[in-house]
Amino acid sequence: MAQDPKKTVRRKSRADRRAAEEALARAAEEKAAKERKQQTIIGVIAVAIVAVLVIVAGIAVFNSTRKSAEEQAKANMSVTEAYNAVQAVSVKPERADKKGGILISKDGYGKSVEGVPTVQVYMDFICPGCGSLNRQLDPTLIKLMDAGQLNLDLHFLSFMDSYSTDDYSSRVANSALYIADHDDDPNHLLEYIKNVYADGFQPEEGSSYKSVSDDKLKEQAVAAGVSQAVADKAYGRDYQDWLDAMNTYTPKRKELLNTTGSYAGSFTTPTVMINGTRWNLSDVSTAGLSVTDGFLQSIGLDSSKVGDANTLPSIGSDKQPISLTTGE
Repeated sequence: MAQDPKKTVRRKSRADRRAAEEALARAAEEKAAKERKQQTIIGVIAVAIVAVLVIVAGIAVFNSTRKSAEEQAKANMSVTEAYNAVQAVSVKPERADKKGGILISKDGYGKSVEGVPTVQVYMDFICPGCGSLNRQLDPTLIKLMDAGQLNLDLHFLSFMDSYSTDDYSSRVANSALYIADHDDDPNHLLEYIKNVYADGFQPEEGSSYKSVSDDKLKEQAVAAGVSQAVADKAYGRDYQDWLDAMNTYTPKRKELLNTTGSYAGSFTTPTVMINGTRWNLSDVSTAGLSVTDGFLQSIGLDSSKVGDANTLPSIGSDKQPISLTTGE
């Protein structure tokens, strides 16, 4: 019996639709399976990333905790323990004494002139107050020293590294110590200090800090008279461990702490000592004097006698500085 062509067409159409539907279902299942696989891979990657971040965060927290513990341990040190830690450092600047001072007189490094005041200056090279004091007072200090009217005792610190982005304080302090050890002319060191404190060269601290390269610092050393050979080696941070220990020890010395004002009981830079007694810079403004005139009054020397080797400050080598507020 002959088949009805219309029925045959209808069966083919239904078969084609089923085939098409099955193909679509397979495609959908394959797509879903592929997406599930991708999601699984993404999930594995995400877990791995989270794990790495947890590890990194753990290290950061551990380092932070360890650093805090180290800082806390330093803060809890007695002055004797901190002093002993300085002495235990293996690499020390040869010309620095046990308390970190570099003595300079008209006779050179480490040679004290008898019968005249010894002036200690504690400084950090990024400290704006230190730069201001240097620019105002150092020309007079150097004239007095050259004439044998006082001894200078310089203390370089670097506790303000966090106020720069590249450890500026430590780099300059290390270089100054290296120059002192490897250049026999103290005038070169003093000129270098003057150069790095110069208005227009000394960088601003904190958020306004702009990086100063070792090469730029080296230029200031050479301009100060330091040989190129010494300058080339002055920025290796040879004395960093010693500086770190000194940064802990120095602020613990009670004789160096502020006695008045909002910083009473704490150590700040610049700090000036005359014959071992703290000279209060705040008294200068209270007395309405310039820094130089206030200093000269405190050591008992008329400004007309600066540089006169035949006239010595009245306080000599053992008396306290004359008070600018009481005159005693």
